[in-house]
Amino acid sequence: MSFEPVYIIDGARSPFLKARNAPGPFSAGDLALQTGRELLLRQRFTAPQLSEVILGCAAPSADETNIGRVVALRLGAGHRVPGWTVMRNCASGMQALDSAIQSIQTGRSDLVLAGGVDALSRAPVLLSDDMVRWLAGWNKARSLGARLKALRGLRPRYLKPVIGLLKGLTDPVVGLSMGQTAENLAHQFGISRQDMDDYAARSHRLALQAQQDGAFGEIVPLTDARGKNYPQDDGVRADSTPEKLAKLRPVFDPPWGNVTAGNSSQVTDGAALLILASEAAVREHQLEPLGRIMDVQWAGLDPATMGLGPVFAATPILERNRLGLNAPDLWEINEAFAAQVLACRAAWNDQDWCRQHLGRDALGLLDLDRLNVDGGAIAIGHPVGASGARIVLHCLNALRRRNLRLGLAAICIGGGQGGAMLIESLQGVQS
Repeated sequence: MSFEPVYIIDGARSPFLKARNAPGPFSAGDLALQTGRELLLRQRFTAPQLSEVILGCAAPSADETNIGRVVALRLGAGHRVPGWTVMRNCASGMQALDSAIQSIQTGRSDLVLAGGVDALSRAPVLLSDDMVRWLAGWNKARSLGARLKALRGLRPRYLKPVIGLLKGLTDPVVGLSMGQTAENLAHQFGISRQDMDDYAARSHRLALQAQQDGAFGEIVPLTDARGKNYPQDDGVRADSTPEKLAKLRPVFDPPWGNVTAGNSSQVTDGAALLILASEAAVREHQLEPLGRIMDVQWAGLDPATMGLGPVFAATPILERNRLGLNAPDLWEINEAFAAQVLACRAAWNDQDWCRQHLGRDALGLLDLDRLNVDGGAIAIGHPVGASGARIVLHCLNALRRRNLRLGLAAICIGGGQGGAMLIESLQGVQS
């Protein structure tokens, strides 16, 4: 069947707050709650009138495993509005949007709050397997002698913590960290350290300019329990120049690699939510849509080159809609790594690669002036569960600010997948 467009009514996101080696001020539930509350307060309907709430979350805490339901209840949607959670790694927020689209297209829902959230600064610190086994033996020990024997078997190395986030960012099938997959792409397409650092500096420069121009109007400020206000993304740096970035050491493949903390996305806490609606809901509630989602595509690829996911997912959308690579007025490609975004541009422009992997001629070189025009995750941050929703929301808002019509948001996904959404702006706003 043909794709029936679904309306975007509104959207909001929290500031993206950089993780700084300690738990951040907000849980994932708090991030989504404050963002969702502000978003719903400006609507012509109330939370109990929602059909459902769907959230993407890659690293939910133990007390918020079904965070979609937790947030739905905390937002006052009531007992009758279902809430559920999806997980597709980096594209969890985009998957939540697609799940909402499918519910709307099949007539099961009319009005859905969907998006994503993650508080990566609160990712768990785990016990090692050796320590868990020792604790199991300790719990079985009942006599004093048995406990003394167990204590003699305890080794200091058992106490070394396991960082849950690092385990989550390592592919269990190919045994590579996400940064190592970016190194693979840099080698494959001849992307230099200078290329990566130049692109990273561009991300910060554009994001800083966007902050100064008020281009992040989708942000809802946060307030913590002590009354401190968080008005904007706090990882954007004016001093991230190519010269300073060049001084950073490689993180994932030392000493010969080129992927550093400076040309990679930041570990971040944040939420991004959108309201999607059917045509019937638009009429019923007299809504004024900002845009429409026109097409969606998911793709699989080798996990060792997962960063090319946007190429595999976006190309079928372009072909189905008879669009050239530069036909969309704006592109948002999530900046997991500078090498990964640059590799996507190189792949589309490589005749041999396109013939081998896409079965078609090269699409050409994606125009940088259309790509991530307000910076990306290298400067803004990458709360894994939220990023897929953020790039869709910001792409729409960037189109509206410039009185443009068509945008494409695409994202690479750990595990070797890609996702993409084609969106159309229905309203322009004054810059």
